[in-house]
Amino acid sequence: MNVIEAIILGIVQGLTEFLPVSSSGHIELGKAILNIHSADNLLFSIVVHGATALSTIIVFRKEIIDIFKGLLQFKNNDSFNYAMKIVISMIPVGIIGVLFEEKIETLFTGNVIFVGSMLIFTGLLLTLTFYSKNTTKEITYGKAIIIGLAQAVAIIPGISRSGSTISTALILGIDKEKATKFSFIMVLLPIIGAMLLKIKDHIEAPHISSGIGTSVLIIGFIAAFISGLIACTWMIKIVKKGKLIYFAYYCFVVGLISIIVGLI
Repeated sequence: MNVIEAIILGIVQGLTEFLPVSSSGHIELGKAILNIHSADNLLFSIVVHGATALSTIIVFRKEIIDIFKGLLQFKNNDSFNYAMKIVISMIPVGIIGVLFEEKIETLFTGNVIFVGSMLIFTGLLLTLTFYSKNTTKEITYGKAIIIGLAQAVAIIPGISRSGSTISTALILGIDKEKATKFSFIMVLLPIIGAMLLKIKDHIEAPHISSGIGTSVLIIGFIAAFISGLIACTWMIKIVKKGKLIYFAYYCFVVGLISIIVGLI
């Protein structure tokens, strides 16, 4: 992997982690286009995941501090309840990630037809938000579990994590801003968890990433971090204005192109 490829994949990771167009799907498409194999960029994946996690922490630092305060207080108040809802929402993806890790990895083989099909599914899910009612319902424990299940499904490359969780929350009638913040905060530990799993893989087989230079890693981190900051703050404004339908069109177009290219 060279510097240009690091910048491209770093930006793709940073933008698509927060925009509802599937980061995993775009990374798979990016690898296919640039002819980069998964074995060549394990350490790079660790670095860019760390960058997006850091951008999330910075954007939602106040909310994250409140969550930790709520957990430490052990009192039945709004902060503690919100923190527990975040924890509960992460359970489904944690269970699936641990129990089906090897099966999940088989989906990340650069199959552009499969990724394209899942992008179309994401587009359909985003389209449903166009018809959802603009209500201001709160996030209950039951809804937190449902949103968590949506995040678990988004492990599949091509299904957007932010798209599925935000869409599910909006369909459930949750306030737009609350839905967006909940979606981005709930992914923090799964991102860190995925990063730790990749670190474990790197420790077990350090020779896989031995060919990646330090400058490539640093540039990839910076690209993912800056683009992640931009995408995260941008996405909050987009959801408030109800502009998710445009991302649905994007997913339809990219999905169809991917399927056509894969068939050819």
